[in-house]
Amino acid sequence: MPGDRLVEGRAVTLEVNGHPCRLTIDPRLSLLDLLRDRLGLTGAKKGCDHGQCGACTLIVDGRAVLGCLTLAARLDGARVTSIEGLAPDADDDGGALHPMQQAFIDHDAFQCGYCTPGQILSAVALIAAEPQPDDARIREHMSGNLCRCAAYPNIVAAVRAAADRMGGA
Repeated sequence: MPGDRLVEGRAVTLEVNGHPCRLTIDPRLSLLDLLRDRLGLTGAKKGCDHGQCGACTLIVDGRAVLGCLTLAARLDGARVTSIEGLAPDADDDGGALHPMQQAFIDHDAFQCGYCTPGQILSAVALIAAEPQPDDARIREHMSGNLCRCAAYPNIVAAVRAAADRMGGA
């Protein structure tokens, strides 16, 4: 059919939540769709699919990225962390949550929970880059993550508390 063209797959090797993954993917595939549809990691949410809400935030090589705008084919060799990989032993008996996850619980920093994975990963990336941010810096950094339930004051408190628990690491 005119206009149709065959898109060849591209081999990509990623480390996802500490596990090596070698895949052949459509070069147009977003990181979000790769994780959700190909790897079954559904923690990151598809909110707006335009990079405006932050629900799809993931950590790639230590930096927060928007999964819906990030082409997976460009990440060959990258380390990707989704919410499922933040505290991989938390599902096991006695496994602890990541300090940021625990702080979100302790400070009632989420209501419906849809934006929470992106909020948490964005906050973890902030603390990794800036161990003791003040409230203004937390608000600025987190401004790319929208929360329809308006838990913003609790989110700031949770990030501040987690920064203290994480000891700046």
